Parts: sequence; C-alpha cells; structure tokens
Amino acid sequence: MGDQDEVSETGAGALTIPSLRWEEPPEGPVLVLLDQRRLPAEEAELVCTDVPALVQAIRTLAVRGAPLLGIAGAYGVALAAARGFDVEEAVEALAQARPTAVNLGYGVRRAAAAYRAAAAEGGAPAGAAAALAEARAVHTEDIEASTRMAQHGLALLGELLPGGGHRILTHCNTGALVSGGEGTALAVALAAHRSGELRRLWVDETRPLLQGARLTAYEAARADMAYTVLSDGAAGSLFAGGEVDAVLIGADRIAADGSVANKVGSYPLAVLARYHHVPFVVVAPTSTVDLETEEGADIEVEQRPGQEVTEFSLPFVQGPGAEAGTGIPVAPLGAQAYNPAFDVTPPELVTAIVTEAGVVSPVTRDGLTEVCSTSRWSKSRSGNGMMAE
Repeated sequence: MGDQDEVSETGAGALTIPSLRWEEPPEGPVLVLLDQRRLPAEEAELVCTDVPALVQAIRTLAVRGAPLLGIAGAYGVALAAARGFDVEEAVEALAQARPTAVNLGYGVRRAAAAYRAAAAEGGAPAGAAAALAEARAVHTEDIEASTRMAQHGLALLGELLPGGGHRILTHCNTGALVSGGEGTALAVALAAHRSGELRRLWVDETRPLLQGARLTAYEAARADMAYTVLSDGAAGSLFAGGEVDAVLIGADRIAADGSVANKVGSYPLAVLARYHHVPFVVVAPTSTVDLETEEGADIEVEQRPGQEVTEFSLPFVQGPGAEAGTGIPVAPLGAQAYNPAFDVTPPELVTAIVTEAGVVSPVTRDGLTEVCSTSRWSKSRSGNGMMAE
C-alpha cells in the first residue's frame, strides 16, 4: 500500500486541514485524507497513492461518514485511472469496502461511468480526466447540498420549536469531517448556533469508537458551540428530565419506505424521543436515499470486528499502524462481541427527513420519491443509490 503520515501542529481551534483533498505532486496524483482515527489528539494526514491504501483507510475509519465516503469513492476511481491501475478492479474493491453506506457505491459508480464513457471515445487518458472531473463534481455537489440542508433544517427547527433556545441531542459525527461542506445534522446545529438559537448541544459519546466524544465534540469546540458530552446510556435521563428539545442525526442509507440506517444507538434514541414527544429528525442528502432498497429489513448492516468492543485500542493512543488485538482488554480473553456498525430506525419513529431538496414529513415512500424526483438527482440505472442527471 502506498501511504504515509504527515502531522500538522495546528491546534483544534485553528484546524486548516480539509477532510479530503486531491493533489498532484511531481511523483503523481494522490488523495490526501485527514486521519480521523487520530483525532482529537493530533491532526495527521494520510496520503493515499493507490486504491488499496484508500480501501484500508475506509475500512479502518480513517475516512468515514456517508457523504465523504461518496466523495472518496469517486476520487478513488480517478486515482486508479490517473495512475494507470486497473479501473474495474478498483471499482470492485472500493464499492465493497463498507456495505451499509450507500454513498460510497454512488460516488464510485458516478466516476466509473464517466471513465468508461470517455475512455470508449478517447482512450485511457480521456477516461482518467473524465473520472477526475466527475469526482470533483460529486465533491462540489456535496458542499452545495450541505448548505441547503442546513437552511432547510434550521427552518424546520423554527417550526417545530418556536422561540429558539434549542437543546439538541446528536449521535455519532455529522459535521465537516463527514462532508465536503459543513456536514448534515451538525450543519443544522451549527446554523442554529450562528443564529443564536442553540442553547446546548448534547453529544452522545457513541460507543465503541467514540465518534461523538472524539469528533463531534472536537468540531463543536472549534465552532465555540455550547456542548456537553454524555455516555450513550445517559441519554434516557436527559429525556426524562425534559432536557432535550430535538434529536438530530445523519444517515448512512435511507430505504424507499423511509427506514433509516445510522450509527448503532440511533434507534434507541428514536424510541426515547417518541415516548417523550421529542422531534427525531434525520438530515441527509438525497444521495443517501436508496430507492432500490424497499424497506429497512433489506439494508445490509455492517458487522465490525469484536475487538472494537472487547478492547480499548484507539489508534491515536497506540500510534500509527496499531493492530486489533493489541489494545487494553476490557472483557475476558475469548469473550464474544456483538458489534453492528449501524441500526435501522423505522419511518414511523422519524419526525422528518431533511434533504438538500426539501423536508419530508411525515416520512412516507411517496414523500421520499417526490423529494428525490424534484431534486437534482435521478435514480441510477446502475444499482442502488441516486445518480446526478
């Protein structure tokens, strides 16, 4: 694998490293990632010179988050094409790197389709140029989508919770670290903060890999948001105490019936929210809506390694290259672990789905189909997901 680390000394309040960028040094094009495994302890870059390195980064969560995975997948195809590797082999490896997040396959398919069409006319160089242009288009579209989702989400909060002073609970990480722009759910919270309407951001730590405590809190601190980290099991007491006004989460895949696959722990929050009459809002671009997957039961849920549960082994604690099985044991040797990366929330527990094309509420199959048909996207002919027209 062709990868290396470059460490930035900038602090959390002065981060200047984007989550992902394409560069073309003299030795050849590379995809540069902000290594999210090592946040918040240090801001380090991971330089991928080939697709195996990018696949490894995706599987180990160095790069993560549905929209950003779509961007990374598209650039991965462009990287293979630009460096003269087997593009079809790269497409297969990238698309299978993580099964649940639909955006990954979406980005891969878009860049691959652009490559094939151009290569058929002008050969491999033309295909490589077309793949890169398509990857850049996916990137730009995600930035624009993030802005529109924030606007729609802020307006929805104003309707659901007139008067401001919102106390918002969020789960996992949905900010700039998962997007070309400012994110999905966290972008809405950030918009509320900027407009003076956010009273408190409650941040679930998000076990077992702590994306909330490590990443969401990190982003909230950089934005000077009023935030508090809590253990996942403490959310119920917040609801019982009347301390939560709304729940905002992202999504990795939304089925045609409105079922939402998101970081494991999201479904219990939806149940809590329904019992306590608190709005439960999902924020995701239409590229996360998978009209080819009929219902939530059809969504393939990724099962992660058991060591993530039975060991405490965050890479930034051990340093680059740490392997599973070398962490601090928190369970008896040989203990079995259940470690789904996601759970699925049924549509009847979702108050609204906020997309860049508008808000779907109530969440129904017809409503999702309509918002997708009126957006900039049309259904892909090459598999699950959405394809730009």
